[in-house]
Amino acid sequence: MGVSHISNRTEERAPGWSRRGVLTALGVSSAAALTGCAGAAGAAEGTTGATGSASATASASARATARREPTVTVTPADGTRKASFTSPVSVTVADGTLTSVTVTGNDGSTLAGSLDGTGTTWTSARHPYSGTRYTVTARVDGAATRTSAFTTAAPGATFAGYFTPEADSTSGVGMPVSLNFTHAVTDRAAVQKAITVTAEPAVEVVGHWFDDTRLDFRPETYWAAGTTITLTLRLKDVEGADGVYGVQSKTVTFHIGREQISTVDLSRKEMTVRRDGVRTASYPVTGGDADHTTWGGIMVISERFEQTRMQSSTVGLGDEYDIADVPHAQRLTTSGTFIHGNYWAADSVFGGRNSSHGCVGLHDAKGGADSSVPGYRFYESSMLGDVVIVKNSGDRTVDPANGLNGWNLSWKRWKAGSAL
Repeated sequence: MGVSHISNRTEERAPGWSRRGVLTALGVSSAAALTGCAGAAGAAEGTTGATGSASATASASARATARREPTVTVTPADGTRKASFTSPVSVTVADGTLTSVTVTGNDGSTLAGSLDGTGTTWTSARHPYSGTRYTVTARVDGAATRTSAFTTAAPGATFAGYFTPEADSTSGVGMPVSLNFTHAVTDRAAVQKAITVTAEPAVEVVGHWFDDTRLDFRPETYWAAGTTITLTLRLKDVEGADGVYGVQSKTVTFHIGREQISTVDLSRKEMTVRRDGVRTASYPVTGGDADHTTWGGIMVISERFEQTRMQSSTVGLGDEYDIADVPHAQRLTTSGTFIHGNYWAADSVFGGRNSSHGCVGLHDAKGGADSSVPGYRFYESSMLGDVVIVKNSGDRTVDPANGLNGWNLSWKRWKAGSAL
């Protein structure tokens, strides 16, 4: 009984620890251990599963990447109807490599360009032309060819350059290449850069701006006889003034014939003609009188008329004369100076005294049909671009811009008029 008593006291000291409680505690402990073992195993299994899942994801990603189609982007975008013509065309690819790009206009022109070092971006070397539909064909390595199209906008305002001499014509050695623009040019450098004049045999040719609508080209001295001149105009879409664009893209050639230089000495009232350095003729002439002196200096024949009407009112001289049938007239200045035939003055005037209103006159016949007179003979020997030098006229040197007479500027002054 004593033992039983001791046992009861023990149970009394630990009232919460009944046998069931101990077993329950042991059960919990065992369960926790299992759970712990299971948790460890589960963690291990979970880790293995995560790795497998990551590998599967990476593999799936790789497969997705392998399956991803290249994306080609063209600027201007496909279908654009009023695309800018002041920026280059670009083609880019994502998830691929460009092998080639062609851009073709409906006018037959093509835009050259180049790929960057990665083969993912192509850029045109110049801007597209205005008012043109372009087709872009992009080839991607290992993928189907992509095609798109766009149309550029038309410029709001335009300008053109009218040139002298005419294409394929033959002129004398003094003929400059002269351009007159239909709109005032404010960006002279951009316009001049788009124009080139070359010669064969080669010689340095420089442009000179007389004002904002006229640009002439010439070498330092007269062209050599037999020269071929090439004028290249690349003015299309060149912005000559704010919002005003050029329209021309063309190449033309001119030719220089024999050299003929005629010298009029108005103190002697005589003109001497030299062809390729050899004197071929000498004619008595009359020049401007004391009240209407003739311009001095180097002048170039810019127009020729077998017969024309001359009126004093057109040159600011009122109603002093109106001659309907002046024969063999060749223009030397824009302001109205000609070298022409004269049938109304007495024969003694030619070589005798200066009596004109500023022109240089040679004896001629009414109707211009007499081939024996100086007016006829000189006209027949001449061509556009021939040089006529007037000296001892009593007047100052002609303004270089008055006609095609830029030869009166020194080479230094001529080059100073270039915008480049």
